[in-house]
Amino acid sequence: MKPDVSAAPLGEGRDDTAREALISVLGPSGFLWEPAAMAPFARDWLNRYGEIPVGVARPANTAEVAATVRLCREHGLVIVSQGGNTGLNGGSVLGAGQRGIILSLARMNKLVTLDPLGFTVTVEAGMVLATLHDRLADEALSFPLHLGAEGSAQIGGLIATNAGGSHAFRFGMMGDCVLGLEVVLADGTVWDGTRALLKDNAGYQLRRLFAGSEGTLGIVTQAVLRLQPAPRGRATALLALDGMEQALEVGQHLRRNTGEMLSAMEFFSETGLALLLKHVPVLSRLFAETHPLYLLVELSSAAAHLDLDALLEAGLAEAFEAGLIADALIAASSVQRGAFWRLREEMPEGQRLEGIQIKHDVSVPVAQLALFIAEATRAVETVQPGIRVNPFGHLGDGNVHFNLSPPEGRADFSQQEAALSEAVYATTIAHGGSIAAEHGLGQAKVELAERTRDNVERALMKRIKRALDPDNIMNPGKVVPDGLA
Repeated sequence: MKPDVSAAPLGEGRDDTAREALISVLGPSGFLWEPAAMAPFARDWLNRYGEIPVGVARPANTAEVAATVRLCREHGLVIVSQGGNTGLNGGSVLGAGQRGIILSLARMNKLVTLDPLGFTVTVEAGMVLATLHDRLADEALSFPLHLGAEGSAQIGGLIATNAGGSHAFRFGMMGDCVLGLEVVLADGTVWDGTRALLKDNAGYQLRRLFAGSEGTLGIVTQAVLRLQPAPRGRATALLALDGMEQALEVGQHLRRNTGEMLSAMEFFSETGLALLLKHVPVLSRLFAETHPLYLLVELSSAAAHLDLDALLEAGLAEAFEAGLIADALIAASSVQRGAFWRLREEMPEGQRLEGIQIKHDVSVPVAQLALFIAEATRAVETVQPGIRVNPFGHLGDGNVHFNLSPPEGRADFSQQEAALSEAVYATTIAHGGSIAAEHGLGQAKVELAERTRDNVERALMKRIKRALDPDNIMNPGKVVPDGLA
């Protein structure tokens, strides 16, 4: 077995030899090594993590990915596969002191096959999510994953992080939409599991293993995705509520009364809305009065003759009668619908423009949402009185982006960042939740996950990593710590 090279010292002579070997396989345009060319790949989205790589490999096909992996193994280089580099936890860049390459899949962006009869599509891992949406539009088909970064996020990265988004409670996470995969393993061999089958119980469900693995077990190069018929109709409402308790009851009424037509339930607070309107003046307040919480709900269907507006109004009727809704707007046009959605989708932008912030991507059981937000808010206020809490997220699946801004008039958190995050995560665990709902662990949360996992779960993950990547060259230091003992 080769030694763990995740913290190997830099060596320019070795680097030159490795570069020459990689250029011989990938060609001059397929391997970047000059600092200016590598710069866009070297740092993470939030500019918190990253090391200068030996180079950036840009393979054009699966054979080149496999050859790159074999050469990196031979030359003692770690491999960090990178999609759109839109993650928030440093999962797609090198860790501190690591000697290795970034493997960008951006050139592998083709639609391989489209099966409108079977409602499946096979794509290369570098295809951008928004491009996939565009390619399917003319076929009256849709891929149900939607998120703010879809203009740059790539299919391979979305699989590697098991991304969620606003429609996960109806259609599932990214891994639930994957039927088959092609993966280059740590020894350079290729597993071809690109079977377009919904039912395939001939052994372990290997495709599930790679969803959420963050490139630590292998590199996804192709995926067979399950499609849905394109919605022909939508009904969208923005509700003003007195709090999260009311939102949960409204959600219950909607799920019972609209069933499978309900496709989104997104919440955000007055705190977040005020920040957004302060910094993005082209947006406007849609209700005459302020309210503690807002809930964006949407029905959608491929059926052509359903009156979804009537169904939505009927679904909300019981909630109105119970006094759960303070005010409501139902979108009368696609323009108004877009205005509703923009308030939710731009929520992170308002807080970013306000200044320094602390992001937390957590989830708890849906029934615990109101209690969690209340208790987590009290916990952080105990650490730093006056701190501004901006919770927003996905009501249907319990995912909360529990973000913090300093108290009004302060430019920082008075060096309390660690204590504030610890308070949020401790409250999350106490409510049976997860410290990483849809953004993965990356570098930012791997040690936290190690501390909070059950011993058996921790040991299982290390066994899997050791079995598939014994040399620890595939994105080391992510998901499980570098030490595999």
